[in-house]
Amino acid sequence: MLLLLGLCLGLPLCAGSLEDARTRDDPSEQVGRRLPRQARLLQRLKTKPLMTEFSVKSTIISRYAFTTVSCRMLNRASEDQEIEFQMQMPAAAFITNFTMLIGDKVYQGEITGREKKNGDKVKEKRNKTSEDNGRKGTDMFRASVVIPSKDKAAFLLSYEELLQRRLGKYEHIISVRPQQLVGRLMVEVNILERSGIESLEVLPLQHSRQKDSGRGEVDSGPPPSTVINQNDTFAKVTFKPTVVQQARIAQNGILGDFIIRYDVNREQSIGDIQVLNGYFVHYFAPKDLPPLPKNVVFVLDSSASMVGTKLRQTKDALFRILHDLGPQDHFNIIGFSNRIKVWKDHLVSVTPDNVRDGKVYIHHMSPTGGTDINGALQRGIKLLNDYVAHNDIEDRSVSLIVFLTDGKPTVGETHTLKILNNTKEAARGQICIFTIGIGNDVDFMLLEKLSLENCGLTRRVLEEDDAGSQLIGFYDEIRTPLLSDIRVNYPPASVEHATRTVFRNYFNGSEIVTAGKLADSEAGQLHVEVTASNSKRFVLLKTDLPLEPHKAGRGGGPEGRNHVERLWSYLTLKELLSSWRHSGDEQEKQRLGQRARALAVARGFLTPLTALHLRLQTHQLEDARGAAAALGPEPVVQSLRGAGGRPGPALKKPYSPRIKVSRTSVDGDPHFVVDFPLSKLTVCFNIDGQPGDILRLVSDHADSGVTVNGELIGAPAPPSGHKKQRTYFRTITILVNKPERSYLEITPNRVVWDGGDRLVLPCNQSTAVGSRGLEVSVSANANVTVTIRSTIAFVILIHLYKKPAPYQRNHLGFYISNSEGLSGNCHGLLGQFLNQDASLTEEPTHPAFPKAGERSETFLKVKGHQVPVVWKQRKIYNGEEQVDCWFARNNAAKLIDGEYKDYLAAHPFDSETSFGLGLPRGL
Repeated sequence: MLLLLGLCLGLPLCAGSLEDARTRDDPSEQVGRRLPRQARLLQRLKTKPLMTEFSVKSTIISRYAFTTVSCRMLNRASEDQEIEFQMQMPAAAFITNFTMLIGDKVYQGEITGREKKNGDKVKEKRNKTSEDNGRKGTDMFRASVVIPSKDKAAFLLSYEELLQRRLGKYEHIISVRPQQLVGRLMVEVNILERSGIESLEVLPLQHSRQKDSGRGEVDSGPPPSTVINQNDTFAKVTFKPTVVQQARIAQNGILGDFIIRYDVNREQSIGDIQVLNGYFVHYFAPKDLPPLPKNVVFVLDSSASMVGTKLRQTKDALFRILHDLGPQDHFNIIGFSNRIKVWKDHLVSVTPDNVRDGKVYIHHMSPTGGTDINGALQRGIKLLNDYVAHNDIEDRSVSLIVFLTDGKPTVGETHTLKILNNTKEAARGQICIFTIGIGNDVDFMLLEKLSLENCGLTRRVLEEDDAGSQLIGFYDEIRTPLLSDIRVNYPPASVEHATRTVFRNYFNGSEIVTAGKLADSEAGQLHVEVTASNSKRFVLLKTDLPLEPHKAGRGGGPEGRNHVERLWSYLTLKELLSSWRHSGDEQEKQRLGQRARALAVARGFLTPLTALHLRLQTHQLEDARGAAAALGPEPVVQSLRGAGGRPGPALKKPYSPRIKVSRTSVDGDPHFVVDFPLSKLTVCFNIDGQPGDILRLVSDHADSGVTVNGELIGAPAPPSGHKKQRTYFRTITILVNKPERSYLEITPNRVVWDGGDRLVLPCNQSTAVGSRGLEVSVSANANVTVTIRSTIAFVILIHLYKKPAPYQRNHLGFYISNSEGLSGNCHGLLGQFLNQDASLTEEPTHPAFPKAGERSETFLKVKGHQVPVVWKQRKIYNGEEQVDCWFARNNAAKLIDGEYKDYLAAHPFDSETSFGLGLPRGL
């Protein structure tokens, strides 16, 4: 089988190409009899691969995003066919896993150090794209594989990124470009922000209409079918358009970006500091500060290549920007081609007359000549240095250059390294250079280095995009400097391996992020100081952050990993790669490369110094060491069958579908059953929750390290029913914190296991896997058994309907098989009764044979409560057995501690609640 992988990520080090693929795709390169045009068209339409599913799931925890993409395709042709999967992703993201399923074979990604020779059958090409309105760079990931006729393929891609704050918002962009109508299309984003979420919005699809796609819906508000559920600290956004809704957006399939913008509450002046398992992250974004005066020189390319739309849009943008300058600012304008044309010989203040004269000067710019980048920068820097040197500036101010070009240096100094050295030497770290590159011919690497080495930012604008609006948006990010010379200080004895701590400027609406590793995780507190300059005064902020070692294990990423550690690794790797790229010393470059490579391999990040190899899995994945590196919450599906379709070896014999384990359970609508074996009593109760509610079933996180949550799904009640709706459990989540943290998500279709790595077990195949004190056994379409350290066992029954009625849903039942390992402090709707006994304070009239539904004055005494109960009969174990029980009415009032709402978890990953308040404390 031919396997071809293309990773188009804008990274310079790569091997191989996709020439073979392009040759196959190009009819002019093919040899053979040419078919008539109409026949070729019909053949292409008939054999086009069908995308059956495209789903993206992101979990954002404290601005750090885990994203997993799942795409399933079918080769409908009567012959083998090459199928391509492609995904546009943020340039700032790191890929952490890629897996392909071809039939029953699994090709699993493994990230290793890059070697000079590429082994196996993987070919890579990396190519930068910017198809996102120029707001941010994007990368295109491509993978193609030849699929046998009538066979299926699945592609699973995971990546991570730290969201950057711009203009007061975090922006999370998910590319939705299936380019055909998809039977199952879904985007789900979960946001967890400890400090609180504010101003959450979902934008209309960007670039949502293709050419000739037909009539589209009006772009106002979130895309159709978008559902937003939000509380103070958690938000869930779901976009799940039907085929009809997709067709209304674009008849040939959606082609757009699904964008979420939000910000967080900010109370502390020194910022938000989060500590988890020996790592910390510090978010610093002060507000309500007076702006600093700025000295700005606009340096504009007026060479011949800027003729037409580019120069016109640039002029229009500059007209608006000049109007936005503050009265305390000073400015000047330079136009450059092969000649440097300066408007004034010095910076001038912002007055109506100066703004008008500046606009007239810009209006009369005409494109001609070559491109002298070095000369233009040197002149702009000199203007700023002279202004600062020859004027007694009492206020602290910020000096900026906004530099725009569409080309490469062609006049004067054209050597890139000399331009960089000249600029850095002249600016002396006192002038920040912000660069904008327009079009495809620009030397974007040069602009990126100019900004990086001179405390600035860079943006790229595609030629067909609106350069003017993007220039205005870019300027808006830097229009209001609030602080300069920012230094974030931590005691060297307390913190090691901190990321960048010195920043030249802080602009309103942005954010400074620093992360580090605690040298002593058992220390009682962390001392933090931030120093900066603001207008006429020196700013000093400091605090002593209490550290609570006993809470260090709580929280973490969606798969139980430490998201703060992942964030620290991400920032550290970004800084190492940046230093490696721009180092001029060969020995230093080699040392930086070795450090970056080692960290990337250890944390599972795909970089220019690492490679992604696909390995054919030919054995049962018991430990799944190579499965994935810190994936997001969406599962990476892996086959449980060997290379020849033979089942892999099982650790233990799966349970029989006719299983009898314990009466202590919750099943059905949902009906709770609690068994008290000492007194030989069985008690039952109902919980009438709402669809989407997440119920805490077992809560023993602090002691045994086990938490079980269940999420409800709704259905209309039967016509003869007394309820308005039914609710069932569609997902059971089990968090295990000891000896290592693992995360299990069980649905009627699959079991997702995240521990050191990730596994997905389909529920329609019998198998068993185990690792690190945790075993999972699946009996096909019947039940799932989870055994923890041999002393705790749960059985989850799977209820499936071939032809469900409107009031029926595929759902789960949860049964406690062994609770020996749970502590005496165990709580939850079921857990609170495991170490208790109960008694009847008054016997019914006919205790031996009471009638079902008969009311009595019987009371149940449990945990000191007196609970009125009546006799009922319940069916459990998939309806195979009937039990007699004493029923507590009114949502188990007086039977359970507190009330129903106290058992609502904030999200499926919530491992602890403040009982009695219903407020989440853990992640």
